[in-house]
Amino acid sequence: MESKPVPKRLLPWLVAIAFLMQSLDTTVLNTAVPSIAGALHVSQLEMKSVLASYALSLAVFIPASGWMADKFGTRRVFTAAIALFTLGSALCGLSQNVPMLVAFRVLQGIGGAMMVPVGRLVLIRSFPKDELVRAMSFVAIPSMVGPLIGPTLGGFIVSVTSWDYIFYLNVPIGLVGLVLVWRYLPDYRGKDVPPLDWLGLVYFGTGISLLSWVLEVFGSHSESAFTIAAATATSLTLLGLYGWHARKLAHPLLDVTLLRVRTFSVSTIGGFVTRLGVGGAPFLLPLLYQTGLGFSPVKSGLLMMPQALGAMAAKFIIQRELSMTGYRTLLIGNTVLLGVLLVMFGTIGVKTPIWLICTQAVVYGVLMSTQFTAMNTLTYADVPDGQSSNASAFAGTFQQLSTSFGIAAAGLVTSTFVSTTASVRSEMLSSVHHGFWFLGGMTILSAGVFLFLKPGDGDNVSGHREAIVGAAKPPSA
Repeated sequence: MESKPVPKRLLPWLVAIAFLMQSLDTTVLNTAVPSIAGALHVSQLEMKSVLASYALSLAVFIPASGWMADKFGTRRVFTAAIALFTLGSALCGLSQNVPMLVAFRVLQGIGGAMMVPVGRLVLIRSFPKDELVRAMSFVAIPSMVGPLIGPTLGGFIVSVTSWDYIFYLNVPIGLVGLVLVWRYLPDYRGKDVPPLDWLGLVYFGTGISLLSWVLEVFGSHSESAFTIAAATATSLTLLGLYGWHARKLAHPLLDVTLLRVRTFSVSTIGGFVTRLGVGGAPFLLPLLYQTGLGFSPVKSGLLMMPQALGAMAAKFIIQRELSMTGYRTLLIGNTVLLGVLLVMFGTIGVKTPIWLICTQAVVYGVLMSTQFTAMNTLTYADVPDGQSSNASAFAGTFQQLSTSFGIAAAGLVTSTFVSTTASVRSEMLSSVHHGFWFLGGMTILSAGVFLFLKPGDGDNVSGHREAIVGAAKPPSA
């Protein structure tokens, strides 16, 4: 079946279907872990591998997604990604033990690793750069809504039915997505595609997997100090070998020459550091609301909804903000404000009125949405069209890693301030406050990375230069 022409305005909807599946899946499972552990007759600690396996497979296979899109075509790869993710979801629901569940979560992760970068690549190649912000803003909405409604949805599902429906939820969405994507998604291909850097994939994938595992178990005392030290040394050695290996190749797995493009390097590095702070917030907010303040899971979920509304509202103003201020001014100011809001979450206590918590959540959602959209679109502002797939894979890999590392950092800081002497609620509230202060401070400091931008950087995407010229023209008679 050949792809049929489709209006460009519908392309973001096709990509958003896949983004919604992945976004929901990464969060909806969290609140279902106790129920799954009970059904499979294992401890909750043994379920950690189920949560970690998906993130690890994402980090490993995202770097190969750009090559696969260039080699086999965006439509075929995107369709295969949805098929693998949907099949993995169905098999997860049929799992009878933890090893089976881990294996099928890896299968899901392979599909998920191709969905987001390849979907983003379709938009980059379909829209001119002056329309890219609006298209990317739209498909980013599912990625932000999923983490907000996922935990509450997961808790609701396991409370009214069995845990396997957590995974079956993806099946009908995936089947609809398969039909629509195969019929209507454009099939872009690369020219003269070089062989895949398999050795680089082994070096980088294994090194990142080990490092991610170390961050997951660090501070949990589930592994000995020797094991953690050995795994850390091995992961750093493998990543060092990848760096040595990549310098010798004309077409490495991750094209580090992209870092010579100032807008790409600043947005990638700045985005990585910023997400280290912001990425830990979804981990801390449920602890703040449920354990620290004693709210029910339903009330906790409802308190996250204003953040989603703020994030969606920002999509209608981000293009105008960029055209008025440009990337440099917007990213510096917005990053600082985002850090301040995180610090303010560290002041919420049992006497804080609900309306103030909701107001703060709305503002945080606006700032977070603005930040992600600005960073994601700046990434491609000056990247040559022939390197867009490499840039998508590079950026996607570091975004996944930074979010994962941010959650690990938040958990480590929070556990550091928990003692065994105080009551559970007061001690958790205090430790979560410290966690938010740490994340907020890290986010504020990350604004310094965006100082390396020049005032005109990204104007071809933001329209800032045209806005200045238009404002300077005298009114016509």
